[in-house]
Amino acid sequence: MKRKIKQRSALAVLLAVLLALTFALSACGSDDKEDASSGTGGGDLETLTPGKLTIATGEPAWEPWVLNDDPESGEGFEAAVAYAVAEKLGYAPEDVVWVRTQFDEAIKPGPKDFDFNLQQYSITDERLEVVDFSSPYYKEALVVITKADGPYAGATTIDELKGAVFGAADGDIAYQITVDSIAPTAEVQVFNNLSDVFAALNTGQIDCCVTSLLTANYVVEIEGEQIENGVILGTIPGSEEATGGLGLLLPKDSPLTEAVSKAIDELREDGTLDALAAEWLNDITYPVLK
Repeated sequence: MKRKIKQRSALAVLLAVLLALTFALSACGSDDKEDASSGTGGGDLETLTPGKLTIATGEPAWEPWVLNDDPESGEGFEAAVAYAVAEKLGYAPEDVVWVRTQFDEAIKPGPKDFDFNLQQYSITDERLEVVDFSSPYYKEALVVITKADGPYAGATTIDELKGAVFGAADGDIAYQITVDSIAPTAEVQVFNNLSDVFAALNTGQIDCCVTSLLTANYVVEIEGEQIENGVILGTIPGSEEATGGLGLLLPKDSPLTEAVSKAIDELREDGTLDALAAEWLNDITYPVLK
């Protein structure tokens, strides 16, 4: 009898030890899972580089979208929006990696070297055939720029721009808006990027160009070097809605599109986007070209 009692006692001790080991291993596994999901890098998000969020912008990046061509600073409207989205996705500032792309390069089909790209990309049906977009983070009108000493400096209507030679960047929504709103009464020349468009206007190769209101205000009213003696004639009627708003551009069928759109929607709903716009974007208005 005593022998059986001892055997049972030994068995009970063994079972207790096994249970304790099982509990400990389970707890360690739980901790590992928590560490994997709550550590830097947004948890389960599938990004270009594990643990990092790669964001692209232009070369150069214009104010007021990015201050001093330095997106890493988080200063400027789009730089600030990028970091706000990163935070929503679970990435710390030090886990954000910036790369540069040409405007038209990013909207071509094929693989990308970024998780998302923001450099005033208007959301259009044509672009959605080859890339993804988030919900819009901003809507902005387009304006016409010319030289103050040029033949179209006094224009106040679209009709008065008949015969003008316009310039637009390849792939820029401004090209289509120019064609739809001003052509066929004007010629439109296509350039590699917006810097080349401004240079062509500055040298007299073109008479006018169309670009976003804030970019135009910066190069004409603030910076003043890209376009010498420039003047903003006014906004193109209906351009604010025609552009579809500005969205974060992602590779086609990106696994991040849903999460990034959700982040933008939350930033809009909680007032963050409005607050960032108020901080970085001036309330600037120009007359509407009739």
